[in-house]
Amino acid sequence: MKLFSNTVSTLENALNYSSAKQKVISQNIANVDTPNYKAKDVSFKAAFEQALGQSFQANRSDARHFEFGSRVSSGPAMVTKKNVNYNENGNSVDLDKEMADLATNQIYYNALTERINGKFNSLQSVIRGGK
Repeated sequence: MKLFSNTVSTLENALNYSSAKQKVISQNIANVDTPNYKAKDVSFKAAFEQALGQSFQANRSDARHFEFGSRVSSGPAMVTKKNVNYNENGNSVDLDKEMADLATNQIYYNALTERINGKFNSLQSVIRGGK
């Protein structure tokens, strides 16, 4: 949704990232006792590097401008932590770290929802004429 700025779409993307992170953390916690389960993480850096590896299409107005190819937007990148074992059964889930990540993600999500709620309240105030 593009209203007057990119703020709402940026907040929407941040909420999508937080939601994906929540799902991955929940999967890790649910599989804490599963033998040979490797913990997963959602990485902005991996998604950014993946996006940089793709090309996108743009019109060049001058031959000196950079060339572009087509770029496909993808969601957050999920990364599996492979070379780590915390349990003797090959499991790489650290429950304390996952619980800390869960709390951090919850605070991040709450901040985002408050910010987007404020944006919509401001928009509603403008529509009502400041009343």
